[in-house]
Amino acid sequence: MTESGTKAAPEAKPRRGRPPSTSLNQGLILDTALAIIEREGADALTLRRLGTELGANHTAVLRHFAGKDEILLGLAERLIEEAMDGFVPSAGWRQTLESMASRVRAACLAHPQVAVLVATRVSRRAAEFRGADVVIGALRQAGFEDRDAARYYRSLVDTAMALASYEAAVTALDSASLEGDRMAWRREYLAVSPARYPDLAAVAPFLAEADEDDQFGTTLGLLLDAVELRARAGR
Repeated sequence: MTESGTKAAPEAKPRRGRPPSTSLNQGLILDTALAIIEREGADALTLRRLGTELGANHTAVLRHFAGKDEILLGLAERLIEEAMDGFVPSAGWRQTLESMASRVRAACLAHPQVAVLVATRVSRRAAEFRGADVVIGALRQAGFEDRDAARYYRSLVDTAMALASYEAAVTALDSASLEGDRMAWRREYLAVSPARYPDLAAVAPFLAEADEDDQFGTTLGLLLDAVELRARAGR
């Protein structure tokens, strides 16, 4: 009881399982942001929602990140960290590039909602710098001068991220949409008019078959074949 005779309000207790704001750190905030996006999609991620999930005022998050955009850059770095974890360059430059691209793809497919959200961002952090160093080193090993190594690095990385995030976006579709798109190759494309679309009709029976191929590997192989041809010409 207070001196006025009214009962004092009980102290608010933090929700069970949520850390007090004093224990917040960048890693925990990124873990929570990642979980929100993977569970509910990109639109669900707001500073207020982060604060609620962490059991803290959203302003506490701003003591660790300047804003939501910096959190997104941190998530982009998380994908690259996952891709680079345990990576050892191969003896051959092409094998190094293939391995790096496959690792990026695996990280994107493991976190499809996040991959679609951050694929176009430049994280400007340590894991990204290390990945860039590895890719550029492989291109210089192939024999490219520095200017060309820089240009082809950008082309390779942008293409690999575009392919991986596209594939991630496909896996993130709801099952009905995904099945409808897959069946289109076996229905609508097979039914096109040979008179109106002669070339499409000629290959239509093989489009569904191609849908089962590793499109990422096929496209990456075409790009690396072109890089290898240019490397030979440069020598």
